[in-house]
Amino acid sequence: MVSLLQEIDTEHEDMVHHASLDFYGLLLATCSSDGSVRIFHSRKNNKALAELKGHQGPVWQVAWAHPKFGNILASCSYDRKVIIWKSTTPRDWTKIFEYSNHDSSVNSVDFAPPEYGLVLACASSDGSISVLTCNTEYGVWDAKKIPNAHTIGVNAISWCPSQAPDPAFDQRVTSRNAAVKRLVSGGCDNLVKVWRDDNDRWIEEHRLEAHSDWVRDVAWAPSIGLPRLQIASASQDRHVIIWSSNADLSQWTSSVLHTFDDAVWSISWSTTGNVLAVTGGDNNVSLWKENSEGQWIRINYESGIAIQSKQPHNLHNPQQQPQQPSNIPMSSDSEHSSNLSNSNLSNSQLSN
Repeated sequence: MVSLLQEIDTEHEDMVHHASLDFYGLLLATCSSDGSVRIFHSRKNNKALAELKGHQGPVWQVAWAHPKFGNILASCSYDRKVIIWKSTTPRDWTKIFEYSNHDSSVNSVDFAPPEYGLVLACASSDGSISVLTCNTEYGVWDAKKIPNAHTIGVNAISWCPSQAPDPAFDQRVTSRNAAVKRLVSGGCDNLVKVWRDDNDRWIEEHRLEAHSDWVRDVAWAPSIGLPRLQIASASQDRHVIIWSSNADLSQWTSSVLHTFDDAVWSISWSTTGNVLAVTGGDNNVSLWKENSEGQWIRINYESGIAIQSKQPHNLHNPQQQPQQPSNIPMSSDSEHSSNLSNSNLSNSQLSN
């Protein structure tokens, strides 16, 4: 059964765009159009432990690094900056790095799996993706950029799990794929793209086409030992699409999870990778689970019963294309703490 655990009054002075739990689910970070980031205990009183101020515009998204690197949080903003914060205690935070090499709003940030080190990917409305890598011994950050990643702008970014699944029961798999860094991105060109690191040079590995409108969010599912990898994408066209690939990522197939009543803003996988949370312009959060027959079913909130979607799985063109606002980035995120976000609507957050 799905039930509400807690409500938190963030006391932000403007719209809350994103909320994210840390690795252990103990600290909650929120960000807002008031330009601030706030830190809370997720299971104690609702008073903010800290307020982080450094941005000069709406803050769209936050992302936690793996705790092996300490308490590190990244935030991105309309002010074209990415700020990386570190704390010694939940109340004491310091800005340790500021990246300002984008020409437009930074809409999404996501830390890489810890096996790759302290690495952060950033997606921007200027159409480019930046990958920031920290030399943790000296505290020095290096930046590499993927220019012209998406026409008009990049709305979302997500990392591939560090290793391809290698199930013991699948005798066809003889060796584990080499750990190659990969990213998935979604943009205003209606495309989902998979990027691969090739000797410190990022190349476009796959271009996934099925959406008929802006892609608002992408989320690479955690690897749970199945002989495949999955990506979810959410779009202004009201569809959530599940992209599936075999272990070698040579081919991708798509299926429509559901056709929603309004634009879909944000998606997030559970830690186990078998439940997908979806939120959008209908102001609802829905949970979806794949059954043994490969069909996606919605989990009923009150009873916990899974209900199969009756929506047809064919794509169609929306009646009207949205206009791009001049001053608001079109962004939406997913990250491994199972949070839901969007840049223009109020946020809904789902804890694991």
